[in-house]
This record gives sequence, structure tokens and C-alpha cells, in this order.
Amino acid sequence: MIIVVAALEFANQEDRDRAVELTKDVQLATRIEEAGCQDYCFAPDPSVPTRVQVYELWDSSETLAEHFKHPNYDKMVELLADANILSSENQAYLVERGEPVYGPNGERKTEFFAS
Repeated sequence: MIIVVAALEFANQEDRDRAVELTKDVQLATRIEEAGCQDYCFAPDPSVPTRVQVYELWDSSETLAEHFKHPNYDKMVELLADANILSSENQAYLVERGEPVYGPNGERKTEFFAS
């Protein structure tokens, strides 16, 4: 599993909100159309009015690499080209294991990946 996390900084809140609105259809299309995409979300940060938080979840390195060849990716680049993005920080993480944060009755876990 590959997790992509990014933060896009915009010139102002209006540009940020416009970018989220312009890209919502491409976000959904990526989830629906692209094999291996479990989630793909560009969301406004509720605490920083000029930031978008990006979260992507891919089945594998191969499916993420295929995403960069897909028309949805090209469309996203096109839509964001004039969005007044000031900076972008992004990172991909390889996840070998995952487990729930909470127990079956909603209790907070105190230990993770014990075995």
C-alpha cells in the first residue's frame, strides 16, 4: 500500500477554494476509474485558509506509477496550472502493515503493531 500526503499552499483562500471546486470531478474520476486507487482527496485545511491537504491511497507502487500516465492526472495538472499555488510539499510512504486505531468497542488502543 502506498500513501501519498501533500500540502499545497495557495496565494489566498479564494484561490484555494476555487482549486478544490475545479478539481472535485477529477478527484472522483480518479477514485472510480483508476485501478488500485482506494482514495484520492484534495481537501481544504480547516485551520489554514490557504492550504489544501492531499491524501491518496494506492494499492501498490505500480498503480501509483500508472496514475501518472492516466488522463485524470493530466487533467489535474491542467486545472491546477493557474491556481496560484505558491508551494507544494509531498511525500509517498510505503505501508507494510495497517491496523485499526480503535478496538471493536471504540476503546482507544494503547499499543500498535505489537506482533
